[in-house]
Amino acid sequence: MTSPQAAQRAPAFVPVLALAGITVSLQQTLVVPLVPQFPRLLGAPAADTAWVVTATLLTAAVAVPIVGRLADMVGKRRMLLLCLATLIAGSVVAALSTSLIPLVVGRALQGLATGVIPLGISLMRDELPPERLGSATALMSASLGVGGALGLPLAALIAQTADWHVLFWAAGGLGAVVLIGVIALVPESAQRAGGRFDLVGAVGLAAALVSLLLAVSKGGTWGWGSATTVTLFVVAVVVLLLWTWWELRTRQPLVDLRVSRRRQVLLTNTASVVMGFSMFAMSLVYPQLLQLPTSTGYGLGQSILVAGLVLAPGGLCMMAMSPVSARISAASGPRTTLMLGATVVAVGYGVGAAFHGAVWQLVVSSIVIACGIGLGYGAMPSLIMAAVPVEQTAAANSLNNLMRALGTSFASAVAGVLLASLVTSAGVPTETAFVVVMLLGAGAAVVAVAIVAGIPPRRRAGSAPATASPTASPTATPAKPAARDLPAGEPLLRGTVRHRDTPAPGAVLTVVGTDGQQLGRARTGDDGAFVLPRASAGRAHLLVVQWRGISRAESLSGTAPGLVRDVELPAARAAPATPSPSTVPG
Repeated sequence: MTSPQAAQRAPAFVPVLALAGITVSLQQTLVVPLVPQFPRLLGAPAADTAWVVTATLLTAAVAVPIVGRLADMVGKRRMLLLCLATLIAGSVVAALSTSLIPLVVGRALQGLATGVIPLGISLMRDELPPERLGSATALMSASLGVGGALGLPLAALIAQTADWHVLFWAAGGLGAVVLIGVIALVPESAQRAGGRFDLVGAVGLAAALVSLLLAVSKGGTWGWGSATTVTLFVVAVVVLLLWTWWELRTRQPLVDLRVSRRRQVLLTNTASVVMGFSMFAMSLVYPQLLQLPTSTGYGLGQSILVAGLVLAPGGLCMMAMSPVSARISAASGPRTTLMLGATVVAVGYGVGAAFHGAVWQLVVSSIVIACGIGLGYGAMPSLIMAAVPVEQTAAANSLNNLMRALGTSFASAVAGVLLASLVTSAGVPTETAFVVVMLLGAGAAVVAVAIVAGIPPRRRAGSAPATASPTASPTATPAKPAARDLPAGEPLLRGTVRHRDTPAPGAVLTVVGTDGQQLGRARTGDDGAFVLPRASAGRAHLLVVQWRGISRAESLSGTAPGLVRDVELPAARAAPATPSPSTVPG
C-alpha cells in the first residue's frame, strides 16, 4: 500500500529510478563507436570481438524474466540493488581489461542489469499514488529508448577524446551514483508473491533464448543455412515447446502463461516485439547513412560524433513525451496511446524514406520516430499492469521488456541481411537498402497498430452490454444482473471476471479501503463484465472476488480509479486467497 512516507519520497525516487533506467539502457550503445576498432585494440579477429556486443544481448535476455520473478518473490528493491551492483562490477572488469575475454565477461555482467527498467516500473506501481503512476511509469518505460539514443554521442565523444577504458569507468561511476540514490530514496515494496523459484523453468527459458538469439545475431556471420544456425533454431523451438508444457503444469511457474495469454497481455507483448523492431531500425540505418562518404551520392559524410548528435534530440523527445503519453492514456486509455504512438512512428519512417538527402531531414525524421516511441513505450506498462495481479507485476513487466529486446534483435538481423546483400561495387549498402529498411520500420509500426486494435477498448462507465432482452417473458427466470444495472457512482474498476478462459457470470466483487471499510460492491453480468462504482470515499486497498465457491483476493495498491482490471479465478475451488500481511485491511 502507498504510505504517506512513500508519497513524500515520490518526487525524489521517481527521477532516481528513471536515471537507473537510462544508465542501464546506455549500455546498449556504449561500445558502438569502438566496434570497428576492437580487433586492433584487443588483438583479436572481428568475428571474435563481436562477442563484446553479443554477450550483453544474451545475458540481458536470460536475466530479465528471472530477475522479475525473483523480485516478486523476495523484494523488488533488493533485486534492483543487486542489478546495479552487477552493472558496477561489470563496468570495473571491462575498464581493467586489456584483452578480449575479460572484456566479454564485463559486458556480460553489464547485461545482467537490464532488469532495472521493469523493476522500476513495478516499484512505482506499488508505491505511488494513482494520480502520479501514469506519468511516472511512462517516464521509466521511455528511459529504455532515451539511454540508447543518448549513449551513442556520449560514447563517441569519449572514444574520440580519451582512452576507451574511460567509457567503462564512466558507466561504473554513474551506476554507483544511482546505487546510492536507490539506497537513500527508493523504498522497498511490501508486495510479495512468495513460493518457490522455478529452476527448471529458468534453465529451460535460458536455453531457448540463448539458442534463438545466437542464431539470430550470428546467423549472418555463420550463414543462415549453416548447420550451426539451423541447429540452434531447432533447439530453440523444441526447448520452448517443452518449456511451455512445463510452465502450464508446474504449480509455481517462472512465467504464468495463463496470465500471459490473456488477450490484453498477449497482444501488448506481441505489439512490443514489433515496436522494438521498429525502434531499432532507426539506430541501425541513420548512423550509417550519415557516415557514408558524399561520393556515393546519398551518404552525408559526417563523423560518428555528428551521427550520434543527430539521434540525441530523439532521446530527449522520448523523455518529453512521457507525460503526454500519461495524459492521453488517462483521457482515452493506454490502448489509444499505443496505437497513436505506432502511427507516429510509421509517419516518421515515411518521412525518412522520402527525404534523407540532408542532415536536418534525418534530424526531423528521427525526432518524429522518437516521439512515437515515447508515446507507445509509455503506454505499454499501463496495459500490462491493468491485466495482471499485483503480485506478478515485476514478472509481467520483465516479460514485456524481453519482448521489446527480441524485437530489436530481429531488427538487427533483418537489417544486417538487407544492408549486406544490397551493396554497390565498392561494397557499401545502396540507397535502396536504406530505404527498404526504413519502409520495414514503417510497416512494422503499422502492424503494431493492427495488433493493438485487437485489445478490447476501455469501457465507459455504465456501458457494459446488457444480458436480458427487453422482450423477455415476465415469467422467465430472472437474468443475472448485467454491469449496466449497477448503481450510479464514480467507477473504481471495470473489467471482466473469467474462469478457465470463460466468463464468470454472477461473480461478486467487493473493494475494501485502507481503513477496512467497504468502498464498493458489484456483480458481473452473463458476459463476466463488471463496472464497480464507488459507494463511499476512501483509498481502494483490496479487491475480493467470489464465485461458485471460488475466491480470490488482489491488492489494489497503485491502481488508478476507473482502470480496467481483469480477474482470472483459480482453476480449482479453493479457500479464499490469503493476502500477505502487508495487504490485510485495517
